[in-house]
Amino acid sequence: MSIEGGKFPQFYITPPSPCPYLDGRFERKIFTHLIGDQARALNDTLTHGGFRRSQNIAYRPACDRCTACVSVRVLVDLFEPSRSMRRTIAHNDDLVATLTRSGPTREQYSVFRGYIDSRHSDGGMADMSVLDFAAMVEDSFVDTRLVEYRVAGTDEGGHAPDRPGALASVALTDILDDGLSMIYSFYEPDLVHRGLGTYMILEHIERARTMGLPYVYLGYWVAGSPKMDYKRRFGPQERLTAEGWKLARD
Repeated sequence: MSIEGGKFPQFYITPPSPCPYLDGRFERKIFTHLIGDQARALNDTLTHGGFRRSQNIAYRPACDRCTACVSVRVLVDLFEPSRSMRRTIAHNDDLVATLTRSGPTREQYSVFRGYIDSRHSDGGMADMSVLDFAAMVEDSFVDTRLVEYRVAGTDEGGHAPDRPGALASVALTDILDDGLSMIYSFYEPDLVHRGLGTYMILEHIERARTMGLPYVYLGYWVAGSPKMDYKRRFGPQERLTAEGWKLARD
């Protein structure tokens, strides 16, 4: 990548900390800042090289004697949903997806808070305040959007999670030169029966196809981690190796 004026990014490495995916292991990350006019182009290049974005930071694992975290991207034009995926699509045919640049809302935070408390209460986001959430959404120099998924119809008020107009789920997504990169997604925990995590990925694959983009980047698949194994289901997919992106064979 060419950086105008010789402004090459500076990279840093974190000290070891307990691995969130594999028991008994420690992780380190190499990272750089995504700021200024070159942030979008740099984010594209680093994503192609296996980095992920968190606010204005691009990072990738740099662990001692471990390469379990593998970047994966779905081949949009070759993807065909499985029978169970088609059932998930049908089960959510009452949802309306809207791509927006608008900022974070308290409604989004309410869904996010419920999702974290019910599914990831011991994770790194457990203590995120509404201001932290706003920073996650807004603190970006790249082309990032929110995709809101709402139950079709006019908001009727009340508290039922599947009432018309209710916000069911949200995805924070970067638009790259060759695809969509799903940064973070969450959903109303009372709607877990809908399979919204799977549905949002499926909707992004179709969205990328409509936009003429060849890939949907899903972050890291971690061999041996049950909570990350779901990414294998979205194939065909490519995984990043020492020799570049290669078609997965499993």
